[in-house]
Amino acid sequence: MKRFKMLLLGILLGTLFIACGKQETKQEVIRVGTSGGYFPFTYTENDELKGFDIEVWNEIGKRLEKKIEFKQAKFSGLFGMLDIGKIDTISNQITITDKRLEKYDFSVPYVYSGAQFFIAKGNPKKITGIEDLAGRRVATEVGTNYEEIVSELSKKIDFETVVYNSGSLVKDVELGRVDTFMMDKVSIVELIKKNDLQIELLDKPVKYIANAFPFVKNEKNKNIMKEVNDTLNEMRADGTLLEISNKYFGMDITSN
Repeated sequence: MKRFKMLLLGILLGTLFIACGKQETKQEVIRVGTSGGYFPFTYTENDELKGFDIEVWNEIGKRLEKKIEFKQAKFSGLFGMLDIGKIDTISNQITITDKRLEKYDFSVPYVYSGAQFFIAKGNPKKITGIEDLAGRRVATEVGTNYEEIVSELSKKIDFETVVYNSGSLVKDVELGRVDTFMMDKVSIVELIKKNDLQIELLDKPVKYIANAFPFVKNEKNKNIMKEVNDTLNEMRADGTLLEISNKYFGMDITSN
């Protein structure tokens, strides 16, 4: 009987050890949602996910000794995945806005840029500033902070807003189907260089922005976010963020 009790105890302890081991393994993974379609921050090349954001997260994972698990989806679906717990955060140049701060906690910023309008190369529509957008067709992408900025601007300037889910807004500006679109300045300038896009900057940025990683507000995520913040600050202090920035942009986009 004593041997049986000892055997039963051993089985129970073994089961508990396995369960704890599984739980510990699960805690060692940070699930990061990204579109893989926002060059050069996150993009796919030869079936491999690459980009500035991807390298930043790989370095975070290395320093924290945690596995970074990237989950790709269309940008419009990333916040839905975050809300239901399919991912822990989003890495897709997410701008900190007052509206988003009502619902999410954000890490410290890791990129500073500008919300900029772009027009067809050579300016065939003769648009010289945002005041010339009255009566025009202005494109933006659904679910982005640029959609919010354009919406606010449309209250002051009477133009038609054309909202795209993804895809052809750049091509439609080139072809004259819409007159302009708003996007992150740094990203589009790199795309122009890489793909010889027939678009150009319109004036100066409408708004300067800070981008960070959003987390659903709860105690578990506060711990993860603190680890991420400490690591980002460490990477900024030792020059690693600047090094990754120079690799992709040839300049520092990580300092305000």
